Amino acid sequence: MTGVEKAFNGATALAGASLEILPGEVHALIGQNGAGKSTLIKILTGVYRRDAGQVLFRGAPARIAGPREAQEAGIATIYQELNLVPLRSVTENMIMGYEPKRLGVFIDWREAHRRAREILMRFGIDIDVRAPLGSYSTAIQQLVAIARAVSLDARLVIMDEPTSSLDASEIEVLFGVVRGLRAAGVSVLYVSHFLDELFAICDRVTTMRDGRTVDCRPIAGATKLDLIGAMLGRDTAEIAADGMTEFGGGAARQGEILLRAEGVATGPRLSRLDLTLHRGEIVGLGGLLGSGRTEAARALFGEDPVTAGAIRLKDAPSAPATPAQAIARGIGFLSEDRKAEGIVPGMSVRENLTLALLPRLARNGQVDRARERALVQRFIDALGIKTADMEQPIRELSGGNQQKVLLARWLAIEPEVLILDEPTRGVDVGAKREIQAIIRDFVGQGHGVVLISSEFEELVEGADRIVVLNEGRTVTELANPGITEDRLVRALAHDRRVTA
Repeated sequence: MTGVEKAFNGATALAGASLEILPGEVHALIGQNGAGKSTLIKILTGVYRRDAGQVLFRGAPARIAGPREAQEAGIATIYQELNLVPLRSVTENMIMGYEPKRLGVFIDWREAHRRAREILMRFGIDIDVRAPLGSYSTAIQQLVAIARAVSLDARLVIMDEPTSSLDASEIEVLFGVVRGLRAAGVSVLYVSHFLDELFAICDRVTTMRDGRTVDCRPIAGATKLDLIGAMLGRDTAEIAADGMTEFGGGAARQGEILLRAEGVATGPRLSRLDLTLHRGEIVGLGGLLGSGRTEAARALFGEDPVTAGAIRLKDAPSAPATPAQAIARGIGFLSEDRKAEGIVPGMSVRENLTLALLPRLARNGQVDRARERALVQRFIDALGIKTADMEQPIRELSGGNQQKVLLARWLAIEPEVLILDEPTRGVDVGAKREIQAIIRDFVGQGHGVVLISSEFEELVEGADRIVVLNEGRTVTELANPGITEDRLVRALAHDRRVTA
């Protein structure tokens, strides 16, 4: 792929991007969110049509108009969200669209099951192919997706964050499959934010930034700092420079401790979280995508079970085991994905705002509507939520006003601690400032906030301290005054195992 360009409604997504993959090569594609990786892949697989540039596949111009044509040409994609049917059998998922027939009409199930078993055994997978796919682990489902792709004579397999939901042993099984594909001459494009995986499995790596291809190099001889520097557009010497405080080395804090996490682990994506939140304080969680930030938030809210370490809310000896317990004990959690995990689009502003508060508004199973309406109106006025009335469906509001409704949902339970995962993502500048003012006011009333943001400026300007996560571990803490974006970038790249 050379000189590939793509724009959406005048906004440039790709600007002269390029990608070269050799036969039998495992090639990594990396870059921050919005770098253009997904757009480049969708052009390669025919989901999008490029505005300019050239695509050659197996030495000839690629004329791929859609995913089906890509598959027929020998390009198979395994997405992070598996596009399989869990309620159907393993066999049905393996042969979907390519069913063996009897008399040209009926599916030959005996042949289908035989074929499915034979393909899976090539990958060392011995399972009942007649059982529903959803009855097996995510790792098995992932391997079934790969086996299906290879069974269709794929010459290039694209894997999008293939290990995002796998544990360490399952990752090793996947790596064995990838090595087998390479040995058979099949190329693999491996998209991942987990840099350790690239050094374990990949031959070369291409880095994208702001819609452009900025670097391509062999993995051998490269360091994590090289890759992070390419992704961020920073010099490795600058990233490697000293100037960070070790965890726990910040200035003395004022106020009662509201929340403390010590050595908290929930799985492979969060192996050690150390964090202390004081009353009247905003603590930022910094880290590149995949560093464990969201997993840390879910652990603090009782959404993911803690497998090691301890979480204490004030003087309580144990952490909330469920979100319901967290809410009852004064913790609110504004999740990252407003559409999937926040709003209920078909419900009104009133119904969305009071979701977490309903148990307190109910008496003998009946919600006190007058009290509910008064509370909703108070928050509409206090937060400046622009809505025709409280019965307007929330889906009709702007993104910024939807976010304010979600903030109001958690403020209404009168929490002591708010965990905010990307609270200003996808809102305009005006709404962003209003939301930041709401957060400051909440903290000014003596509460505490754990703030997650991909925007360095938001963390630097908004947080009293920033706890930095690197590959699931707390590695560094920065304290204000004195935090700069440059210091934060150096902290994000900090890894005692890495030398420039």
